[in-house]
Amino acid sequence: MNHIPNVWTLKGDQIKEPVQYLGCGLDNIWLASGYHKETVDGEMVITVRDLDGLHKAIGRFLVKRKKLFNGKEIRFLRQQMDLTQSELARLIGCDAQQIARYEKEQNKISGPADRILRMLYREHLNDHCSVRSILEALDELDSRMNERQVFTESADGWSAAV
Repeated sequence: MNHIPNVWTLKGDQIKEPVQYLGCGLDNIWLASGYHKETVDGEMVITVRDLDGLHKAIGRFLVKRKKLFNGKEIRFLRQQMDLTQSELARLIGCDAQQIARYEKEQNKISGPADRILRMLYREHLNDHCSVRSILEALDELDSRMNERQVFTESADGWSAAV
């Protein structure tokens, strides 16, 4: 199966040739703007503008789609919330080894744990949503199998392009 990358752009910035962004730990994130390429000591280096904003936009994108989280996505969200595996495990109601197994993709995350992680991240972003509204929104989402998502950066920050 072809995995089409998520391509992100910074609104208001000129669209460029997409470059893969591995700095977040996810394999399918590409930037189409909001970055600068330069060669340092013979190596291509990419500098990303508003990195914190980009990571928040990626996290927001992840928690608003229907697909269960994979291991790298779980690790990304946990790290964005600055939680250890043990801390996340206590919040979800399991042990740290279970979180490690989720992140290593030795086990799939359970539906309830997936939903709790989504709510925790939304709270982390201060998305003033009730638990009920979050759960209803998740229930209404259609399953999106498209692995490619384009992101743009503008004066307003990073956002997912439709």
